[in-house]
Amino acid sequence: MKFRTEVDIEESNKKIGVEDKIFSIGSCFASEMSELFRQGQLQTVNNPFGTIFNPFSISNSIRRLHDSEFYEEEELITFDEEFISLDHHTSFDTRYVHQTLDKINGKITEGNQFLQESNWVIITYGTSFIYEFSPKKKLVANCHRIPQKFFEKRLLTSQELTDAIYDTVLNLKDICKEEVRILFTVSPVRHTKDGMIENQLSKSKLITAIHEMTEGLDYCHYLPIYEIMMDDLRDYRFYKEDMIHPTEQAVNYIFEKFGNAYFSEETKDFIKENFKISKALEHRSSDEKDPKYIQFREKLNERIENQRNKVKHTIF
Repeated sequence: MKFRTEVDIEESNKKIGVEDKIFSIGSCFASEMSELFRQGQLQTVNNPFGTIFNPFSISNSIRRLHDSEFYEEEELITFDEEFISLDHHTSFDTRYVHQTLDKINGKITEGNQFLQESNWVIITYGTSFIYEFSPKKKLVANCHRIPQKFFEKRLLTSQELTDAIYDTVLNLKDICKEEVRILFTVSPVRHTKDGMIENQLSKSKLITAIHEMTEGLDYCHYLPIYEIMMDDLRDYRFYKEDMIHPTEQAVNYIFEKFGNAYFSEETKDFIKENFKISKALEHRSSDEKDPKYIQFREKLNERIENQRNKVKHTIF
């Protein structure tokens, strides 16, 4: 008897190779997946604007990266003695205008250069809700702990969602490699602060808009990450204590599902060995002159060198 509904990711006819470059953008779940790519020693860049949740702001980020359009001082605001970009995550906030701009524009340069060489782009939408900063009548990516009274919250319309996805795809197809594949996902992180009904409405609008915009485009695909979490892993033990974010076990399960569908056999073996090496590198000895520890390190270095010989890019 079956006691759960397993959700599979359809196997891709194009596979991710060990030298492929993967760009990811979107919610915190995108960052978790990107971190696993990094641990597996694949080439990846994640969220040059920091964690972003809604399609409008992600589209704006991709456009600025495509155009390599730097931010100027007049685009920032000041709050609580910090210079802030409302298009960015709070991690870009600093006490000095030049520091904020340097962090922002440095990431634009990095993101623009990486996108031009990207084989894969993974976009993870988190919500259909967006906030408008009333003093500037500006739709924002992050509220930066500014008091709620300065914002108006609303759902993006279906037209706004599809327009954002359309513009995102156009800019990516223009800047990335010709054979780029764009993978869309909806974050399984539950936005319970919006309300349970509102969260479901928000996610449903995202899923609908993605399917409407990508139908018939053979270079765009939808990954059922949200469905895996909701139906396959339908149990609160797969959520952290906040009952919002997936556990490490759940993320690893989803990553394995993704890998089975999208990694080449060579890439699977490459990542598997690198995970083992990364785990071994965490081992420390109280006596680094212990012959057994020295032998352990020598064998580990041999494994690392063997992995380095498999790729052109720098690893470990």
